[in-house]
Amino acid sequence: MTEAGLRRIYGDAFPGDQVQSRMSYELQIIHDMEFDVYFLIVWDLCQFACQRDIWWNVRGSAAGSIVAYGLGITNLDPLAHELLFERFLNPGRVTMPDIDLDYPDDRREEMIQYTLHKYGRDKVAQIITFGTLGAKAAIRDVGRALDIPLGEVDKVARLVPDAVGVKLNDALEQVAELRQMYEGVDYVRTLVDAAREVEGVSRHASTHAAGVVVADKPLVEYTPLHRPTRGAEEGLPVVQYTMDVLEDTGLLKIDFLGLSTLTILRQAVDLIHARHGICYTQQNIPLDDPKIYELLSSGNVMGLFQVESAGMRRVLTSMKPTRFEHVVAAIALFRPGPIEFIDEYVARMRGLKHPQYVHPALEPILGETFGICVYQEQIIRILTDIAGYTPGDADLVRKAVGKKDREQLLRHRETFVQGAREHSGLDEAAADKIFDAFEYFARYGFNRAHSADYAVITCQTAYLKVHYPVEYMTAVLTVERGDTKKVGPLIAEARRLGIDVLPPNVNHSGLDFTIEDEPPVVPTGRLEEPSPNAHSQRHRQGSGLPSAPWPTRQGRQAQGTPQAPAG
Repeated sequence: MTEAGLRRIYGDAFPGDQVQSRMSYELQIIHDMEFDVYFLIVWDLCQFACQRDIWWNVRGSAAGSIVAYGLGITNLDPLAHELLFERFLNPGRVTMPDIDLDYPDDRREEMIQYTLHKYGRDKVAQIITFGTLGAKAAIRDVGRALDIPLGEVDKVARLVPDAVGVKLNDALEQVAELRQMYEGVDYVRTLVDAAREVEGVSRHASTHAAGVVVADKPLVEYTPLHRPTRGAEEGLPVVQYTMDVLEDTGLLKIDFLGLSTLTILRQAVDLIHARHGICYTQQNIPLDDPKIYELLSSGNVMGLFQVESAGMRRVLTSMKPTRFEHVVAAIALFRPGPIEFIDEYVARMRGLKHPQYVHPALEPILGETFGICVYQEQIIRILTDIAGYTPGDADLVRKAVGKKDREQLLRHRETFVQGAREHSGLDEAAADKIFDAFEYFARYGFNRAHSADYAVITCQTAYLKVHYPVEYMTAVLTVERGDTKKVGPLIAEARRLGIDVLPPNVNHSGLDFTIEDEPPVVPTGRLEEPSPNAHSQRHRQGSGLPSAPWPTRQGRQAQGTPQAPAG
């Protein structure tokens, strides 16, 4: 199946050594690690989604697999985008590979129901999670049980630091006032001592946001089951083992994630098809249109995927992306850690500073990111290309360095220096310098495959917004209509684009935002051509909700909306 898919994709180029060897290598590892069935089940889900015209996206490192690409699970060419399979799966990995599937949030339930029907209601369930008592919650719960006045309990709870994961013992050491109350007031000592006993205990059960277990036998043969908790799909039981325990038992987890942007894209292309007769799919929305990058560079990104925040707008307006790879880098850089390199990256990208490399051996690896190590895949390449590591071993070292274990770091440094000397002929000083840089970036590098996955959706939303603003804004407003905090700014954005948004009207409104045409006003007495910018657009709201209007044909032409090629 993989070979047939790759032949369709690459055509005459398929017998090429790189594609053939990569396919054989990946298939062998998948088979040796006994993950064949996992890939086939995910492939089956994607086939069903394709048949039902449900759009999907694969987030995370799975885009680095050419097997997933050949099976039609992913849409990114891992060779063209230099995505590494070992970041997704390697022999040193002892947990299941993680293929996270995004679906339109209004079609997610359909995918889960198909899974139930295909594999059996007794073999499919969601996963339980347990909320535990933190330090503050433990104090408040114990205070209620001991019938201590609420104000006194609250006074003690407020003294516990807000830091994530803080323990009551730590709070007693760090906060002098709390320690004084504990030592001097009997009921406070009783309260804190009792709270320490229950701290960390499971308080309530809930449901994992996306994980669904699929088994080959009835699940009761592997795990106890729990009645559906709040948040579980209707009628779908919940396994009583948490996710880490499930992995230890070898049960298969597939993530069904809802992504509202896919709903927006789908509704927008449906409107475009109905209005213009142009059929867009996930595969034929262009990613190389210059207008995409003009829009991103302008900072007018309201309604676009992943780039709406004020910080991301600043990155895009300073970076001025001109191609897809720049958007991938922007998404990867705007994360805790890498964010400190953004100004330096932009300066080098725009030619204000020259790229600098700790050693010339790094230039082939870091050249595309101007000497800054942005992606985890680059970290793996530093180890493989310079020190002769296998890609699987290199990914294990990357993870180990990220944990900052001093003893492991010393051991890995010695191995790297020796490998760099034997593999690349570098002296110890040069190898040490490279490892210092590697160690620093390994803490912050981002998964390139994940960033590229999301950059595709970012560019697709930008393309539709710039070429079909009315249809796109109608779809965005429809999907976000329940969130009043978002609807206000989106209506303002629609008006900035010259699109009127009208209030609800019992004679015109539908349930969702709709598009309403109104012919241009023609002065009485003589016929005149509409002025170049004349257009009339009306948005109607339904059921008390706003609806969206279309510009007239003259208006669309006047706005210069290009007609995209038929798909």
